[in-house]
Amino acid sequence: MRPPGASCGRAVQAFSVWLALAGFAVFGATTACDSRVENQGPEDVVREFLTRMAQVHGNPADAKLAYELMWSKARQNLGERAKRASAAAGRQVAPEEMIAPSRFSMAFVPQTYQLGRRQSDLAEVIVAAEQPSRRSEKVWVRLEDGQWRVVVRLPPVSPISKRPETNPKTRHELSEE
Repeated sequence: MRPPGASCGRAVQAFSVWLALAGFAVFGATTACDSRVENQGPEDVVREFLTRMAQVHGNPADAKLAYELMWSKARQNLGERAKRASAAAGRQVAPEEMIAPSRFSMAFVPQTYQLGRRQSDLAEVIVAAEQPSRRSEKVWVRLEDGQWRVVVRLPPVSPISKRPETNPKTRHELSEE
């Protein structure tokens, strides 16, 4: 079993689930929590995640729930992006607002969700379409704080670039020349 950190782990990527991280995407925020996904198995969490991602368009409650169903590394990544967007926008931007739903698509319509391999805190869910091609993809989930979370791989946050320090005295001396 390949852990989510492995280089070949294309959990949701193989599903053509591309989460573009728009710096100033605005989809609202909510603090509502949906108890329907609490204490559910990996298959149920993957189903709920894909359903919510398909419904995120303009629905802050679905964006919040989709965000909550992501594993901690993805939530940290979106949190850092939201922090930067907040500084640039001059208002508080919630991490779930960084999910750009227009970049979400599935290669097929899922019809079945079956638990594949499971090893302690890591499980594989096989999502498949019965017709027309019997296509299937694997989605990884990880158990975190007693809840299954979907392993969503996001590009790393770029380091913040800083201008080289300039000495004001040096600039002043240059302008006198």
